[in-house]
Amino acid sequence: MKQMKKIKVLIVDDSAVVRKSLTKLLSSDNKIEVIGCAPDPLVAVTKMAKQAPDVILLDVEMPRMNGIIFLRKIMEQHPLPVIICSSFVAQGSDVFDKALEYGAVGVVLKPNLGSQEQLHEAQILLTDAVKAAALTKPPKLTLSRLKSRGAKLDADVVLAKTSTNKTFTATEKIIVVGASTGGTEALTVFLAGLPHDFPGVVVVQHMPKGFTNSFARRLDGLCAMSVKEAEKGDDIVCGRILIAPGNKHTLCKRNGKHYYVDVIDGELVSRHRPSVDVLFRSAARYAGNNAFAVIMTGMGDDGAKGMKEMHTMGARTIAQDQASSVVFGMPRVAIELGGVDKIVPLDNIAQELTNFLKR
Repeated sequence: MKQMKKIKVLIVDDSAVVRKSLTKLLSSDNKIEVIGCAPDPLVAVTKMAKQAPDVILLDVEMPRMNGIIFLRKIMEQHPLPVIICSSFVAQGSDVFDKALEYGAVGVVLKPNLGSQEQLHEAQILLTDAVKAAALTKPPKLTLSRLKSRGAKLDADVVLAKTSTNKTFTATEKIIVVGASTGGTEALTVFLAGLPHDFPGVVVVQHMPKGFTNSFARRLDGLCAMSVKEAEKGDDIVCGRILIAPGNKHTLCKRNGKHYYVDVIDGELVSRHRPSVDVLFRSAARYAGNNAFAVIMTGMGDDGAKGMKEMHTMGARTIAQDQASSVVFGMPRVAIELGGVDKIVPLDNIAQELTNFLKR
């Protein structure tokens, strides 16, 4: 039997302890091979010249060259899937924005070397991130792509966030959205296409703690709707997008005609926390046919069963199509389970959702 080709990973981190722990966690998966480690980007370049990796796991703060600068050089010259591996994103830090702008395919937290349970979760999240990254093909970074990524909405549209006008009279409608690998850019395209008075949206994007807050702030500057990281008890209302916080499950709940979110701890569900399945199943239970769901690019099957449950309860559902998905995993499984009403290209999802709401 022909042996399956392993995913070759290069780890770039200035800490010998971190390099050792990352190597151990990744090597526990027989589909992954760590082909080398480097304490800084300059050493990494030498190693890459000898053997090209399939995926690079890259730290940010390192001697001789910052990881973000190295990321930009990689994407400008020889694009490869790069995962940023960091301890945290400080409040107001532009590290996360720059990582997305320059083409990182994902972010993971450095593993916590505490309990066996924490190590087991780190192994799951880390190996899944590497496998998903290996399926992507990052385009070459050009000046025109940088300009398009950094484009802001004009002042009139941003100011419209404060408007009290409501185009949609069905104020009890809510939108739930799930995405993973490739989702940060896909969500930006989709959410920026929604009008300021759209029904409330709750989003699960697989992302670690700290990064979701930075992602929400970034989206808030690009969308007509206001965007914030979800907090326990936040109302789901017209004109607002709530981003599920990293390392917490987020659920939709209802009190009479009033929808709000609950943010809780819990085990990994469908190998993730936050989990799209948790969000979608709560929407099926508490919103039924008042809910609309969108499942987007990502590896695995998180959200597929939850979307099927929503569909059974009368919700309208949309899956991103294969051609526009970075990884056609989550949408594909949702389609196969029969929980999808429409399969739509990324650029058309906002309009299709609007069409659903007007019917």
